Amino acid sequence: MAKAQLKEEDLEQTLKPFYDRAAEAEDRLAKLEELLIKKGNSANETKESSIIEEFQSKLTIANIDIGSEREKALKEIEKLTAENQKLKYRVAHLICALRDADSKLAASDLVELQ
Repeated sequence: MAKAQLKEEDLEQTLKPFYDRAAEAEDRLAKLEELLIKKGNSANETKESSIIEEFQSKLTIANIDIGSEREKALKEIEKLTAENQKLKYRVAHLICALRDADSKLAASDLVELQ
C-alpha cells in the first residue's frame, strides 16, 4: 500500500509540469474566448479564432505529452519495482547463506575445542 502511494506521488511529481502547462494553456484559452465574446468584429473574430484554435491544438499536444509521460513513468515504476523484488530475493538468500556459513563455522569451532 505504501508502494502505491509512493508510485502515485512520484507520478504526480513527474507530471506536475505538464499539468501546469495544460492549466496555463486553458487559462489563456479562456481569456481569449472572453476577448472574442467582447469584440464582435468579424476581422478580429477570424484572428482570435485562429489564436484560439492554436491554443486548443497546443492544449491537445500538452495533454498527449502528459499521457505519454504518464505511460513512461508507469513503465519505469514497474521496472524499478521488479528490480527491487529481485534484489530483495537476493538479499534474503545471501542472509540465509551467511547464517548457514556462521553456523558451520561455529560448529567447526566446537569440534576443534573438543
